[in-house]
Amino acid sequence: MNEKAKEYFDSLIGKKVAFVGMGVANLPCAKFLAKYGAEVYACDKRDKEYIGIEDCNELEALGAHFSLGDDYLSVLPEMDLIFRSHGILPFQNPWYYECIDRGQTVTTEMEVFFRLCPSKIIAVTGSNGKTTTTTLIAKMLEAQGNRVFLGGNIGKALMPELANITENDIAVVELSSFQLLTMGNMVERPDISVVTNIECTHQDHHISLDEYVDAKRNILIYQSENSKTVLNADCDYSIGNRVYHDMRFDVRGQLYQFSVKHPVENGAYMKENGDIVYAEFGNEVFIMNKDEIVIPGMHNVENYCTAICAVWGLVDIDNIVNIARTFGGVEHRIEFVREYNGVRYYNDSIATSPSRVISGLRAFNRRINVIMGGSDKGNDMSEMVPEILKNVKLLILNGATADKIYSAVTGYDGFEESGVKVIKCKDLEEALEYAKENSEAGDIVSLCPACPAFDQFKTFEYRGRRFKELVNGFDK
Repeated sequence: MNEKAKEYFDSLIGKKVAFVGMGVANLPCAKFLAKYGAEVYACDKRDKEYIGIEDCNELEALGAHFSLGDDYLSVLPEMDLIFRSHGILPFQNPWYYECIDRGQTVTTEMEVFFRLCPSKIIAVTGSNGKTTTTTLIAKMLEAQGNRVFLGGNIGKALMPELANITENDIAVVELSSFQLLTMGNMVERPDISVVTNIECTHQDHHISLDEYVDAKRNILIYQSENSKTVLNADCDYSIGNRVYHDMRFDVRGQLYQFSVKHPVENGAYMKENGDIVYAEFGNEVFIMNKDEIVIPGMHNVENYCTAICAVWGLVDIDNIVNIARTFGGVEHRIEFVREYNGVRYYNDSIATSPSRVISGLRAFNRRINVIMGGSDKGNDMSEMVPEILKNVKLLILNGATADKIYSAVTGYDGFEESGVKVIKCKDLEEALEYAKENSEAGDIVSLCPACPAFDQFKTFEYRGRRFKELVNGFDK
């Protein structure tokens, strides 16, 4: 462990440290600090069964205390340090301000990681494409022989890894707007920042669209003049009320851009014939043709162009191309599940917004059968309807948003002429059974929900795994 991290964790030995919200980041961090010698308090409104009995038993064995249920915040005044879950937005929770007023420090796992990490950090954010791009960057760097620590919003806490990371390693971090919201003063970090795109989303959580965009901007505005920034040349970063404030104005170091529509001065782009090239200071290098990328969809061509910009100068072209030819994609992102009776089933559970649905529908270049619906995060469903009318044969709706999507689709001009059949089912199980009974050999069935999973499942991952479980159990 580097000296800076050791000094910080040593200072917490014997201190009362609360973790508010026992999710995928706070759970391993609570275990880490309990082992290190802190007096840990696990705080959550939910019960141990929801958190995970095995995890709770492990925490208890390490001496951790639990504060659960309606009064789960009652222990906070006694704490020396408080870690909030990234999903708990501070500006909407009065307890956050109460802690600040008492003079307590409220932080997050990712804030601590950025402050103490000794290695180069490549950070990726954006509305769509974060996880695939982050994974591609990590795989390309690993192919080059680097020791890579991959984590963040991708589902792995990195603070415990500070015990192992050295200055010779590379941390590749996916960051959500929730994680970035309070990450001010990142001390000239990250070394390389990537913003895949920005669109109107998460309006069910953020106070305003501007708050969402400002959170994303944090990944850029604390970089140094020696840093690298990767932006999407095909994206308007002026979203929100700041009509004249493009994120490109926030760049502190060297700007690189990517595009699948036109050339860029510095960065990766796709030509009309599908060739992907890298341009820098007037020179152009051929990398590969888009058809060499095995995962489907133009959005994945964008993801590759993004990743290439991030790793250029760190990874040889041969290693970049080899990943493109062999990497089969990330779980829940147009993930092929199986072929059953000639029908191919895909899990695209990550498609929780209309723009992701559009990418998921375009990926197949044909009309498909789609299972859609979930909880409502305030998105305008009309954005995706033209693509549904063009690319869907059978639309099977379920969950809390079934009626909302049904109205958006059937009330759209051109619906009657499109030939799309729309039906509503109770839940995912019933929807998938209907898809199985009403699909024929040669069809494609995709779980492409357009919505979060919270009406029926803990997360989109749980929904996707349940979908795969059901599909793989057809003949059992």
